Amino acid sequence: MTQSPPAVFDIAEAAWPPPPYRPPVPPVTDADGVRRFDGITYATTPGYRPRLLDVQVPAGDGPFPAVVWIHGGGWLDGDRRYPPPTVPAELLHGSVLAAGLALVSVDYRHSLEAPFPAQLHDVKAAIRYVRAFAGELGIDPDRIGVWGESAGGHLAALAGLVGPGGSGLEGTEGVGSGDTGVLAVVDWYGVSDLVSLAGHPMPALPPGVEFPDPYVALLGASVADRPDLARAASPVTHAAGSNPPPFLLVHGTRDGLVPYSQSEALAAALEAAGGEVALRPVDGADHIFLGAPDIAPIVRESVAFLAARLTPRT
Repeated sequence: MTQSPPAVFDIAEAAWPPPPYRPPVPPVTDADGVRRFDGITYATTPGYRPRLLDVQVPAGDGPFPAVVWIHGGGWLDGDRRYPPPTVPAELLHGSVLAAGLALVSVDYRHSLEAPFPAQLHDVKAAIRYVRAFAGELGIDPDRIGVWGESAGGHLAALAGLVGPGGSGLEGTEGVGSGDTGVLAVVDWYGVSDLVSLAGHPMPALPPGVEFPDPYVALLGASVADRPDLARAASPVTHAAGSNPPPFLLVHGTRDGLVPYSQSEALAAALEAAGGEVALRPVDGADHIFLGAPDIAPIVRESVAFLAARLTPRT
């Protein structure tokens, strides 16, 4: 039997840093026909853990609209695979897929790994990655929305409002250039104005529990020491003149960590900019909707909002 000669490695074709990793082909397909790409590296930076994302694509013929899910955790903690403990993953993921939407769940650098704007750079890099490899993933690159909770809600709002320009907030990680615009944003109880929040007391922690100040960790300094960076990290700063996409803001009225007034302020800024915005109070609920009698209607409304704005073109 004649053997083929070994492939010759051409050093001229190599590049450093390495290009973004291609999605694995074929994906794993569940019994229900959902295709899953787990643990795709979408960006790398020497000295940091690789940034990963998971993609779940509904059964059937695509390409499908996509929702980029951004986890919370005070920018200090959290994992793309786990929604807040009040929201079962099966409910969140299943509702998105049942609506005919692909779900892209992303990790990003935590604030003690790298301060702001690293987190927004990573979210933007994930959106660029999904667009660049939309064909392999079965996603329509022209129909992408973002949805986040708490710190992820803050980053989702920024992703919807911050466009390319001289602000330094777009970043060049992963797929170094490309469109990061989105068609819709769902923001669950995210921070909108770090400057006004600076005086809000943090809730008391249980005895023996230590947690860094999330705002100091995010900025690498206090708001008083870096008011310029605090304003740049505040979605309300970017609403004016942004031609914002449609926003759904959902927030507990008794949120002791991020006051309900934060979503009120963002809603007012978006309305002043001529944007479509819906503000939904969750009466009596604390952060992560603790105290809400039923989470399922909140998830359903959020998915319906996204699905209505990511519908197929006719």
